[in-house]
Amino acid sequence: MRVFGSTRPVLRGPTSAMEGMMSDNAARNASDLISLIESRLDRQRFQDHHWSGTFWDYLDLCEQNPALLRNAYQRVYDAILSRGFEKYKLFKRPCVRYHFFSDPFDSGADAIFGLDFALMQLVDFFRSAAEGYGTDKRILLLHGPVGSSKSTIVRLLKKGIEHYSRTPEGALYSFSWLLDSNCEVHPVEGSSREAVRTHAFPSPMHEDPMILVPREARQALLDRFNQKFAPQHHGGRLRIYGEPDPFSRKIFDDLMTFYQGDWRKVMDHVQVRRVVLSEKDRVGIGTFQPKDEKNQDSTELTGDINYRKIAMYGSDSDPRAFNFDGELNIANRGICEFIEVLKLDVAFLYDLLGASQEHTIKPKKFAQTYIDEVIIGHTNEPEYKRLQSNEMMEAFRDRTIKIDIPYNIRLDDEIKIYQKDFGPERIRNIHIAPHTLEVAAMWAVLTRLSEPKKAGLTLLQKLKLYNGKNIPGFTEDSVKELKEEATREGMEGISPRFIQDKISNALVSRQAVEEQTINPFMVLNELESGLSHHSLITDEETKKRCRELLSVVKEEYEDIIKGEVQRAISADEEAIKRLCTNYIENVRAYTQKEKVVNKYTGKDDEPDERLMRAIEEKIDIPDSRKDDFRQEIMNYIGALALDNKKFEYNTNARLYKALELKLFEDSRDTIKLKNLVSSVVDDETQQKIDVVKQRLIKNFGYNEVSATDVLNYVASIFARGDSKH
Repeated sequence: MRVFGSTRPVLRGPTSAMEGMMSDNAARNASDLISLIESRLDRQRFQDHHWSGTFWDYLDLCEQNPALLRNAYQRVYDAILSRGFEKYKLFKRPCVRYHFFSDPFDSGADAIFGLDFALMQLVDFFRSAAEGYGTDKRILLLHGPVGSSKSTIVRLLKKGIEHYSRTPEGALYSFSWLLDSNCEVHPVEGSSREAVRTHAFPSPMHEDPMILVPREARQALLDRFNQKFAPQHHGGRLRIYGEPDPFSRKIFDDLMTFYQGDWRKVMDHVQVRRVVLSEKDRVGIGTFQPKDEKNQDSTELTGDINYRKIAMYGSDSDPRAFNFDGELNIANRGICEFIEVLKLDVAFLYDLLGASQEHTIKPKKFAQTYIDEVIIGHTNEPEYKRLQSNEMMEAFRDRTIKIDIPYNIRLDDEIKIYQKDFGPERIRNIHIAPHTLEVAAMWAVLTRLSEPKKAGLTLLQKLKLYNGKNIPGFTEDSVKELKEEATREGMEGISPRFIQDKISNALVSRQAVEEQTINPFMVLNELESGLSHHSLITDEETKKRCRELLSVVKEEYEDIIKGEVQRAISADEEAIKRLCTNYIENVRAYTQKEKVVNKYTGKDDEPDERLMRAIEEKIDIPDSRKDDFRQEIMNYIGALALDNKKFEYNTNARLYKALELKLFEDSRDTIKLKNLVSSVVDDETQQKIDVVKQRLIKNFGYNEVSATDVLNYVASIFARGDSKH
């Protein structure tokens, strides 16, 4: 094989008409692709986001729209409300669902489910802070078990304020100083009254241009702006606090000296520009994560000296030789997140005391510097308990507002979490059998619930009550009482992350790859085996309880699929209609003391008591209450007739269920479902089984494999003689 010194010619361009044609086609394709890209771009929006003007232009903008001057808390609160909300009742308590937390920014990628009460507390905190009622001087601490969405909530707040700052309603502005290339003030050549303005030096902390208005004049401006702002907004009044950061203060003072106190001349050196908050660009959004104590110090929060510039400016206390790029600096005007805040070194927590209470930070070698930002941290329970027992941290506790973020305790909401990650739009090559995500969610929720104190109520029934199901003997007041007696419900139990990991394991298992299907038993088996080496559950008693709850879930799943197979077998609509008509004729005759005409003999017979009782027993109507039930049915039909409505076989839910079960019982022997566990099935039975299987596929969402599995499993149950419905 020849490697070196190859004589293969170098291709330098089209050498034939065919190649030229291909080149033209490539050019056309490229042009189409470019057009496709450009059609998705909004040049006007880019120009809006990069607007710049004079300080006087900005004053005019504020006159037209005073909301430009809102502080960080007011902006976050308005950002949440801007996405709308809906009111509803849950556990007999008024509740609000804020659409902001459904993640409209990324098509629901970080959507929060089932935590509306906790999120209402969070929004109330922001409203109070926006009004200036004192919570704006506190650190917001989200507290809860691992995997309870604390980080996701903060991520949504950061993402949401980013998006809001890109909208006309959320626009905010900062400024740059126009000076010479060395950031110094000196006169234009040949002029003693004008300073050089050739380079722009941005405010390092993205401060509002209005902070350059001298204190003596601020209140008069604010009074004027608030006349327009206050009636239209529920976010309190506009307020301007503090002084410019040390860098801007230095430039301002130098220019005031140069222009002999002429403030208007100084403002001619100010270029106002729109800013868009961005975590990636470190503009208005900061994130701090604890690291090795030996490799970090408080300069990561408040900035550090730029040693390369000391030689230029002659002093390490010159603010032009300082990098105001700590997390608290760059998060000014927005949000600063502290991951696992209680794991921070004590020195960092001291920095947070002033940052929250006084809204100031202390950069090295400079005076206290004003900041305007939301400080939000999150932590798990062990760290919070340690904080409570540490007497040295009283000052920090006093400046903290804690909001508990529990796990979901409503089944439907928990299912939505897993549907988001394992729904058909995400998992396309493997069929997830019906109820697979449901049983995993059911087990997760059961581990989080407290044992009910009410006699005769099981934990599974409690789960159903919380999920809005009706259980005889329990009302909405009962659900409210159950909630009130279990104050820590949702603060312990299995994390959604554990469930997600085990569902993932089932999806990549050999069986799933071969059959292109996973079912509830595969996931339940993964959950059970995972308990043995669960990193957070070390207590054997807890593991034992979790395994017992897995058995409860398996039993419930068996009941669910038995019901589905029963409905699939008895799904012959004409047969149900005939059975319903027959039952109603007999009930009418029974309640009116009449005879029933026998269609075959033409003679009058007594009402068919055996038929009526066979149906009524399916829904546990005792013999002593049969008269009441039959009269209830007739009254129901009469009430419908008065409203010009027709009674159908499926109008009354209880009767419909009884009819289905009766038809299933009549059909079961005919279909010979038990024979499924046998290797020999006659053609007639097989045809009937295929019909049932197709009904499972069409009506319940199974595929060929999972429908066959369910039929086989239910058949084995009946083969064991377990005919409990």
